[in-house]
Amino acid sequence: MKSKKQPGRVKSALLNWLGVPISLTTGTFWQEWMGTSSSGKTVTVDKAIMLSAVWACARLLSESVSTLPLKVYKREKDGSRALATDHPAYKVLCKQPNGEMTPSRFMLMLVASICMRGNAFIEKLMIGQKVVGLNPLLPQNMVVKRLDNGQLQYTYTDKNGQRIIPVKNMMHIRGFGLDGVCGMMPMMTGRDVIGSAMAVEESAAKIFENGIQNSGFISAKADINKEQRERLKQNLSSFVGSKNAGKVMVLEGDMTYQGVTMNPEAAQMLESRSFSIEEICRWFRIPPFMVGHMTKQSSWASSVEGMNLLFLTNTLRPLLVNIEQEIARCLLANDEDYFAEFSVEGLLRADSAGRAAYYTTALQNGWMSRNDVRRLENLPPIPGGDIYTVQLNLTALEDLRKNNQATRASALLELHNQLFPDISFEQSPLKQAA
Repeated sequence: MKSKKQPGRVKSALLNWLGVPISLTTGTFWQEWMGTSSSGKTVTVDKAIMLSAVWACARLLSESVSTLPLKVYKREKDGSRALATDHPAYKVLCKQPNGEMTPSRFMLMLVASICMRGNAFIEKLMIGQKVVGLNPLLPQNMVVKRLDNGQLQYTYTDKNGQRIIPVKNMMHIRGFGLDGVCGMMPMMTGRDVIGSAMAVEESAAKIFENGIQNSGFISAKADINKEQRERLKQNLSSFVGSKNAGKVMVLEGDMTYQGVTMNPEAAQMLESRSFSIEEICRWFRIPPFMVGHMTKQSSWASSVEGMNLLFLTNTLRPLLVNIEQEIARCLLANDEDYFAEFSVEGLLRADSAGRAAYYTTALQNGWMSRNDVRRLENLPPIPGGDIYTVQLNLTALEDLRKNNQATRASALLELHNQLFPDISFEQSPLKQAA
């Protein structure tokens, strides 16, 4: 009887340790936790994040999005927009998603889940029909299944057991995927690329562990017995490793040592590590220079503003739109006049001279007021600063002609009143001359 219950105990212990709601016979289990790349390295999220390139890419995306202000707006009848501070979604998105997280920490975890596991799951905490909180869930603990009736079923497992979360209480943000149900997991799809990088890093670490030297061999003119071999091996063990570099080795008898040296550059170790960084950046769609890989910087924009614009357009923008539309679908579905939007102006801010030129153009063309500019610079409004102005030299030619005629007529009328106060302007010689 004990032998029959043992597999169940092992299975339960493994599931509790791993924290995943799947059985050992499920293929997803072995793909997620026992996936072996072509290089022979087992690739998991926890191991992949130890690579500096993966860490830097995931952290760059997560922290960049988490620092962008996210606001909920209401469309006005005149086409403008106003902050919807009274909407329930405004509080949970912009003030406090739940009792433990700030908006920045909440968004950081959400984007990190998309980057590393291709999906982000958020449970809506409801009181009646009102959303009062957002609880992020661990993607590795979630199972998504398409039922026979076409609906999705979300099954979540944690320390309290397994439960099915209603679709109306779920906000599921998917990364890039092909089936529309779940996003594809980068650590699984890019297993060979990340596994190769892990193998290269381990090889480089082993080389430095051995004092940047490979193993060598000892030759003797005469045959040595087993006892001598063991004694020799034990004596030489104190010279192995980088911490023993520089020690003087004393050999017995007529023995000689000949080391097998290897130039890391000749073995393309440095090139392989550099290529691995570029490959990982390609998977995350991150410009290599933004994670400290500067060898290809010359092929990108030379100014900070240009780099930020490339990063915003090609990397962040698809992710931001994905999150915005999912918020509109799940949190603002009953209010078509409301929408959520990230403010990306902070990424586009250049130096003082660049901002001054930008604001000057906005003020001279009348699409920003002086108080609009002061708000962007975190300055208080000023009286009369809400007036929109334009330059006179940009007035239409027809309007200039009419203004000139009106000015001339006004000047003639004033001159007539001074010279001929007793007659009307219609009988004035000045009008006849004009």
